[in-house]
Amino acid sequence: MRIAFMGTPDFAVPTLDALAAAGHEIVAAYSQPPRPAGRGKAPRPSPVQIRAEALGIVVRTPPTLRDADEQERFAALDLDVAVVAAYGLILPLPILHAPLRGCLNVHASLLPRWRGAAPVQRAILAGDDIAGVTIMAMAKGLDTGPMLAVAAEPIDRRTAGELTAALAVSGADLLVKVLADLGRYPPVEQPALGVTYAAKIDKSEARIDFTQDANMVERQVRAFNPAPGAFIEHGGERIRILAAEVVDAHGAPAVVIDDALTIGCGGGAIRPTLVQRAGRGPMPPADLLRGFPIAPGTLLA
Repeated sequence: MRIAFMGTPDFAVPTLDALAAAGHEIVAAYSQPPRPAGRGKAPRPSPVQIRAEALGIVVRTPPTLRDADEQERFAALDLDVAVVAAYGLILPLPILHAPLRGCLNVHASLLPRWRGAAPVQRAILAGDDIAGVTIMAMAKGLDTGPMLAVAAEPIDRRTAGELTAALAVSGADLLVKVLADLGRYPPVEQPALGVTYAAKIDKSEARIDFTQDANMVERQVRAFNPAPGAFIEHGGERIRILAAEVVDAHGAPAVVIDDALTIGCGGGAIRPTLVQRAGRGPMPPADLLRGFPIAPGTLLA
C-alpha cells in the first residue's frame, strides 16, 4: 500500500519499522517539529524523524495541519491509507478524508477505555489489570472512531515505560495484520458505555501524595517511570523514586519509618527499591542514604 506514516515518540517507531519490513510504500513520514532538548536546548528531532531518515523516508514536520497549503500537500501524496501512532497533532477533516482508505490509528488502550493523551499512565494509576492496543479508523473527535482490531496486554507490575514498549510492539504487529487483509477486520463502533478519558499528565501529579493508600503510591511510582518521575523532596533536593514495593509496616503519612527508607502512607507503607538524586544515576536506597542521610522520623515534603 501507498502510506504516509504519522508519529512522534519512541512508541511509534516499531510501527514504522513494521510497515517498512512488510514492504509497504511509505511515501512520507510526518512528525512533530524538533524541540529544544538537553542542557544546550538545541533542537532535537523526534525518534520517528530520526528513524524515518535512517530508512530513507522523506520527513515532514509541519507545526500544524490546519493550513490549507499543508492539506493540499498531504492530499497530493495520493495515499491508500495514513497510519497514525502517537503523532500529537490534531488531524482536520481534509486530512482524515484524503487517503483512499482513510486514517488508521494505533492507540495504546482497549477503547473506549482511556481515550486521550496518556492511556498507559492512567491505566496503571487506576489499578487496571489489563491494558492493550486498538487499531481504530480515525474520525472527528478524540479517539471516537470505529475499531478494527484489539490486542490485550497484562499490566502486572510493569512501569509505564515497560508497558508502553510492549504495547508498541503488539500494536505494530496488529497493524500490519490489519493492513494485510482489511476485509477480515470490519470496523465496529465503540460501545457507548465504559468511556474514560486519559488526560495529559501534569508534572505536579508526580509529587508523591503519601496520604493515599500504599498500593496507590506504588502505582504512582510505576505510572511516572520514566517520565516525569515520581518524587519526594528533602533537604532542598528532589529525589525521584523509580521503583518501590508495598510492605507490611505502619507509620504516619510521609514519615520515614526505618533505616531502609520505608515511608508511611495513608494505609500501609512503601519501601523504595530504586531512587535517583538530581544529576546522579539510579541507585539503591542504601547507597543514597550513605551520602544523604534521611533519619527515621523525618517528615518528607
